Amino acid sequence: MQVERGIQIMNFEVVGDAYAIASNYLRKTGAIADSLVTDDRLLEIIVKMFQRGEFNRLRLANKAIFEFEARLPA
Repeated sequence: MQVERGIQIMNFEVVGDAYAIASNYLRKTGAIADSLVTDDRLLEIIVKMFQRGEFNRLRLANKAIFEFEARLPA
């Protein structure tokens, strides 16, 4: 990750890997559709966590899965 003049540049590799892990799990459980379309809600959760300072891809994926499932209608 690069930081220049106080501006944080997003590390797309970490976010992409976390999304791949989380979406794969959620597709297998049936929580999201099994398609190649990006789930915007899941991606938004991951990006917000990344912006708050979580940079570990596995921790990002696990926390995003938990938050995504918590938001699902009962």
